[in-house]
Amino acid sequence: MQTVLIVVHLMIVIALVAVVLLQRSEGGALGVGGGSGFMTGRGQANVLTRATGILAALFFVTSLSLTVLAGFGHGQRSILDGNAPAGDSTPAAPAALPPKGEGSVLDQLRKIEEQKASQPVAPAPEAPTGPAPPRGQ
Repeated sequence: MQTVLIVVHLMIVIALVAVVLLQRSEGGALGVGGGSGFMTGRGQANVLTRATGILAALFFVTSLSLTVLAGFGHGQRSILDGNAPAGDSTPAAPAALPPKGEGSVLDQLRKIEEQKASQPVAPAPEAPTGPAPPRGQ
C-alpha cells in the first residue's frame, strides 16, 4: 500500500511541477514569460490555476497519508525505555552540585569554580632551551 502511494505521490509531484512551469509569468523576472506562448489565453490560465490547486491539494493528501502509514506498526516508544546504543555511551560524571536551597544558581556556580581552583594543577612541560631552528627562505 505504501509503495503504491509513493508512486502516486511522485506522479502528482511531476504533474505539479509541469503545471507550474506551463503557467505564464506575470512579472517577467527572467525575461522569458511574455509574448506568445503555449497556453496564453485567459481560459487556459484559469484551467492551469485550477489544475495547480487540485494537484497541490492531492499533494498534501498523499503527504499526510504517507506520514500516517509510516507511523503504523510502530508502537509508542520512549527514548528512556529503549536500549542504549552499542559503544561507550556512558556520560561523564557531572560536577558535584551543592544541595538545593543553598543560595542562587550563581552562588552554586561560584562554589564549583572555587572548588576547581583549589585543586592542584599539573605543571606544563617546559619548552626546550636550545637555539631556535632556522626559518625557511
